[in-house]
Amino acid sequence: MALREPSLGPCFGMKGGAAGGGYSQVLPMEDINLHFTGDFHAITCANNMIAALLDNYQYQNRGTDKALDKVVWRRVLDVNDRSLRNMVSGLGGSANGIPTEMGFDITPASEIMALFCLSSDADDLQRRIENIVLGFRFDKTPFTVKDLGIAEAITVLLKDSILPNLVQTTEHTPAFVHGGPFANIAHGCNSILATKMALSCNDYVVTESGFGSDLGAEKFLDIKCRLSGLRPKATIIVVTTQALKLHGGVPAAEISKPNLQALIAGLPNLQRHVQNMKNFGQSVIVGLNKFHFDTEEELNYMTEWCKKEGVVFAINNGFTKGGEGAAELAQKVVDVIENNPSKDINFTYDLEDPIRTKIDKICKKIYRAEHVTYSAPASSKAKQFEAHGWEKLPICIAKTQYSFSDDEKKVNAPEGFTIHIRDLVINAGAGFIVAVAGEIMRMPGLPKDPQAMHIKLVNGEIEGLS
Repeated sequence: MALREPSLGPCFGMKGGAAGGGYSQVLPMEDINLHFTGDFHAITCANNMIAALLDNYQYQNRGTDKALDKVVWRRVLDVNDRSLRNMVSGLGGSANGIPTEMGFDITPASEIMALFCLSSDADDLQRRIENIVLGFRFDKTPFTVKDLGIAEAITVLLKDSILPNLVQTTEHTPAFVHGGPFANIAHGCNSILATKMALSCNDYVVTESGFGSDLGAEKFLDIKCRLSGLRPKATIIVVTTQALKLHGGVPAAEISKPNLQALIAGLPNLQRHVQNMKNFGQSVIVGLNKFHFDTEEELNYMTEWCKKEGVVFAINNGFTKGGEGAAELAQKVVDVIENNPSKDINFTYDLEDPIRTKIDKICKKIYRAEHVTYSAPASSKAKQFEAHGWEKLPICIAKTQYSFSDDEKKVNAPEGFTIHIRDLVINAGAGFIVAVAGEIMRMPGLPKDPQAMHIKLVNGEIEGLS
């Protein structure tokens, strides 16, 4: 397997740990969910070292023609902290810097994280770091890390982190866990290095992309696979009866109760995900993660529904039975791969398309939006980015994971909606443009009852982290 590293933000926030569960985990779970090998800390340090050196550049060159007109580089922290989103630094007199509006994103949203996961080797890592756009001069030309002269120093901070981490599952299957960009605000895939290293070790490699086909899968195919040459043989869409009932209109507190009609009502959501992956040219398997409260009636309906949709269906009992419980799914994946000819990827857009055309194609083909609107700053930046020669970069849309639309309340398979692009962010080092849709934040906040309230050390053992 080749998987992403968990972020401390969600681990102590809403979701808890992200190393699997029950008899289907990567180990050591506690270490992977916490500081692990220090990759996230190194990426945070590299990002903020650039920010400190850039602030120093502005301070040392204040009042001269070398100073920048606009700084776009933000700091990061691997914590959910809404109060850090928008701030002012440099207060307290001239000895403390230049008063400047600034802010923090969460570390998985850092461009360092994105380019780290898309780098093919250490030399490519340094080249991508050099290309990071930090700001713009008064003549509107971009100012990069290479212009600041610190690319080699930042690469030094990441020299160990770029090496993939090898761990194992509860049944001793090798697993690479490396890199961790979020899929709702970044490209949502583990590192290319880890994926290719895993492929060099075995005939079959399972990797994951965050959230659904509209986010992680689209970015995995349109960005990671396009840039790396990787071509997946099949796609597993993971589903639960609870998720279908939620999309079918049942309140979250009720989704564990038997309700076939709600499950049926939520199937248009799954149908859209299946169709998206088929449109990419993928052979599709629907894998249902079984829970003890799932009824035979619900499972039988899912089996028949998948037959009618022309997709393979399998129940996954890995949580309670480990590998034995996932054997049916694994065998069906192998059968699909062996019995279906390999296809190339039908990308959502061409790199030659204008920036707005690429965004429109994602919104209309993947999300099924009827209209796409742009704020004045986003429209202006699209023209500016094309003028700087970035028009051929792929697009990474930052959007809520709760809906195909940019409104988290529009569940199931909404139609006739409008996607609003409120900002564009250039990630020239990573090699893509981020389009920010709706109200999505690149620094999450904490919920009313954060998971941190339930994490504790009992007799040397960590509880509440999984």
